[in-house]
Amino acid sequence: MTSLHSFLAQRFPALASRDFAIFWVGHLLSLIGSSMQNTALPLLAYRISGRPFDLGLIGFAVTLPTFFLALPGGVLIEHVDKRKAIIVLQTVMMLDTFALAFLALSGVIQIWHIVITSLILGVATAFEITARQAMLIELVGRESLPNAIALQSTAFNISRVLGPALVASALLLVTKNGEGWIFLINGISFMTIIIGLFFVRPRYKAPVAPRTRSMLEEFREGAQYLFKNSSVGLIVIIAATLGIFAFPIIQQLPVVSTNILKQAGDTKSIIDLRNSMLYTAQGAGALIAAFSIAMNNTQRWRGLRLIAGEAALILGIIVLGLSHSLWLTIMTIALMGWGSVTQLATMNTLIQLQVPDTLRGRVFSIYLWALQGVAPFGSLLVGWMTQTLSFSTTALICGVTSLLIIGGIQVFRPNVRQIAG
Repeated sequence: MTSLHSFLAQRFPALASRDFAIFWVGHLLSLIGSSMQNTALPLLAYRISGRPFDLGLIGFAVTLPTFFLALPGGVLIEHVDKRKAIIVLQTVMMLDTFALAFLALSGVIQIWHIVITSLILGVATAFEITARQAMLIELVGRESLPNAIALQSTAFNISRVLGPALVASALLLVTKNGEGWIFLINGISFMTIIIGLFFVRPRYKAPVAPRTRSMLEEFREGAQYLFKNSSVGLIVIIAATLGIFAFPIIQQLPVVSTNILKQAGDTKSIIDLRNSMLYTAQGAGALIAAFSIAMNNTQRWRGLRLIAGEAALILGIIVLGLSHSLWLTIMTIALMGWGSVTQLATMNTLIQLQVPDTLRGRVFSIYLWALQGVAPFGSLLVGWMTQTLSFSTTALICGVTSLLIIGGIQVFRPNVRQIAG
């Protein structure tokens, strides 16, 4: 036991914290359930309507609340107990998932049901992500924070490998209302993180700051920090570009598995399996990235890692628009998964290490707003373009646009790399 503790402290210092270890295990189990739902839900929605726009509409619904709530949420989170806030928000997400499971199992589910439950999930998520990110430093302290961020990313991406694989098996075994049972499993999985948080006692918890100024004044202070620190501001611009043009492409994977990779003699089971293979490939690439960062997240390599992650994701989108081969598509999506996690984990670490504790919630909420708050409009745009122009054309347009914007920042504003190097 002592040798195991020493190994954890050396390689994964965040896991040496009892409180973080409890949180991490509960969060991992919950994320596996969420990943199963995230794989099955778009496939169910596309089977119900057959319209790529509806996939974008669901993405719009789940991310729209972030557009309105992420910024005030960052201010509010700094004035509440973050652990208790996460418990409440995770409970809301659990009840919402149980409602979705009931609709699917009863056989009455429609697109508007999926949109409404996705909207509720988005409202809770808009606050929960900021609270969870701000709580990490309270569990492990500043020194182990980069490792905690990387391990949290690792948990997320373990779930992205296991979730789709479990969905493929579940849909093969349960041919009637299989998606509904998957949603029910996800609802139960939320209990693991909720129960775990009742046993967590943050060692580095800062006193909850009393409110002495208006919400607008507090938000303005966070925005002024971004204007003064242009390097962090540029990361926010990169995040917005990803939210509009890059990540909504992933929401169209059911179109790829059903239409782009279509083969003569396809059955529902074959399409389900192919769809799960694509999501599993994305998760596998992402898991490799997260684990490698957790093993080595030193400052020396962050600048290069940021550029490599951007290149892998953007070039992957372009290749995805050209590919009609299953194995090339699988390898490309795996590369995209690696690139997305590599740059997101790096940007998250850079922001959290630089921002003062008193501004962390506000600045991170602005980053979250740029990454996910503008995403609903990207989801609608990409969904409309896919339905109007074709997926291949949409992927090429989005990939080239991302390359011009993010590549331009890297070429003309190299100070975005100086904070990493």
